[in-house]
This record gives sequence, C-alpha cells and structure tokens, in this order.
Amino acid sequence: MREKEGFRAGFITFVGRPNVGKSTLMNALVGDKVAITSSKPQTTRMAIRGIVHRDAGQIIIVDTPGVHRPRTLLGQRLNDVVSHTLGEVDVIALCIPATDKVGPGDKFIAESLKEYPRAKKIALVTKTDAASGATIAERLMEVSELGDFDTIIPVSALTGTQLDVLVNEILDLLPESEPLYDSDEISEQSSETMIAELIREATLEGVSDELPHSIAVTIDEMVEREDGLLHIFANLWVERDSQKGIMIGKKGAKLKEIGSEARAGIETLLGRRVFLALHVKVSKEWQRDAKKLDKLGL
Repeated sequence: MREKEGFRAGFITFVGRPNVGKSTLMNALVGDKVAITSSKPQTTRMAIRGIVHRDAGQIIIVDTPGVHRPRTLLGQRLNDVVSHTLGEVDVIALCIPATDKVGPGDKFIAESLKEYPRAKKIALVTKTDAASGATIAERLMEVSELGDFDTIIPVSALTGTQLDVLVNEILDLLPESEPLYDSDEISEQSSETMIAELIREATLEGVSDELPHSIAVTIDEMVEREDGLLHIFANLWVERDSQKGIMIGKKGAKLKEIGSEARAGIETLLGRRVFLALHVKVSKEWQRDAKKLDKLGL
C-alpha cells in the first residue's frame, strides 16, 4: 500500500446503551453487512472492525457491545471489550437514539468518556427516520448538554441521511496516515466467525426475551463435499434443558426456521450454496463460567 498525500486513516468506535443502532450504522457506512443486528440488546459480543474506504481516507470502525450494568461474567467481559477499545481509538462517537430521551445510562457513558482524553469525541443522534423534526431538535439540545463534543450530527442508517456528512467529519478528525488496509477489505473477521454470527443472528429474533443472552454458537466443521456444497456443522449452546426445547421447537420447527434463515445469510455472504446442520447443546450456566466462556471464544 503506497502512501497518499493528505490521506487520513484511523480508528473510531461507536458507544452507547445497548440497541441504539451502532451495528446498523457501521454496516451502512461500510456498505456491506459486517456486523449482525437485532432488536435484542447486547447483540454485539466482540470488537468487530469494519472498513470504510473513501478517496480522502480510510475509516476503521470498531463496533463494540453496548455498555450495560453486568449481571454475569459474560456481561463484565463485554464491558471490558468496550473499555479496552476506547483506550485505543482516535475518535469516539457517542450514539443516542432520537426516539429516546437522554437518560441516566447515556449520562453515565458520556461522563465515562472523560477517562479517554486521547480520543476526539463526537455525538450522533441516531434513528432520525423514526422521529419528528421537533423530537430530533429536542434530542440535539439534550445531547449538547452531555459534554464538549467536536461535532453533533443527526443521522439515519436506515435512510442514509447525513452519512456522507458523518464520514467527512470523521475523516477531518483522523490523523494523516498511509492506508491501513487494502482497498478491497471491508472487515477483519474470518469467514468462520461471520458464519457463526449469522447463525446467532437468526436465533435472536422470534425467541423469548431471556434466551438471546443464553445463546452461543460454535462451528464444529466446514467441509467441501463432492456434491459441490460446503457442509457446515454448527452448535447452538444454551444454559438449560428447557431452553434447548425452546430452540428446537415443536417437532423441530423452530430449529428448522433458524437454519433456513441462517443458511440464506451465509449463502449471500459466501456467494455459494451451503448445507447447514445445526445441533442444540446445553452447557450449564456458561455465562458465569470463565473456562466455558474461553471455550466458546468469549
């Protein structure tokens, strides 16, 4: 990669309460799906890097879990991922949805950003497509009182509103640098990791509220077969036998539904047909067990 005059490149992370639209925003900026999304809180469990390419620079977005009050060892580890990321990036973007009034959680996160003086700070009012002009204006006023930001921008990942403005503002705040990634790279994640995440995404919708945090996915094997299909064997891990029953559903209907949705996403990702075999397994209280979390890659 050759150095370009005036080129800027660096790292930004979006922070905020769970489910404020961070992953959706990253996917919209990258122009492809590099992070799973769901209406369920705490969907993101790892720091995922998505890469935005422009003629003037390169923005590496580190998508992080939502900051929350941890109730399990997994929850604490997710918060630790956020803390580590905040100490490494060039820009931190605090995300507040236009649809929600600024609350104690937002104020706590905004205050905690003072612990990371190295990074420039911006604020984003997200999901503006779902709010009226008056509500957006009200939210912008509330956000302006949370801290001293370099800029505050209302955006919609769904409609693309103000995303070009956001990209230009971020690039202005990044250091001059040669490109950090090749121009055809959009993510650091391996195919296996992205496949596991697509399977988990398919499990998140349509299951009871307490289940999403209790689900983990591991890939046992990916094998090329003579029939021309890539055969993928994956495990869905839950914490209790009763949860296993919910995941499988009556006569296997729920698991079949999950498999069908996940396979469609995987085939889009890989650009080829796949055979997907899912098995539901129980690992008692894995969210609270360090060794089990390590085994699950969390």
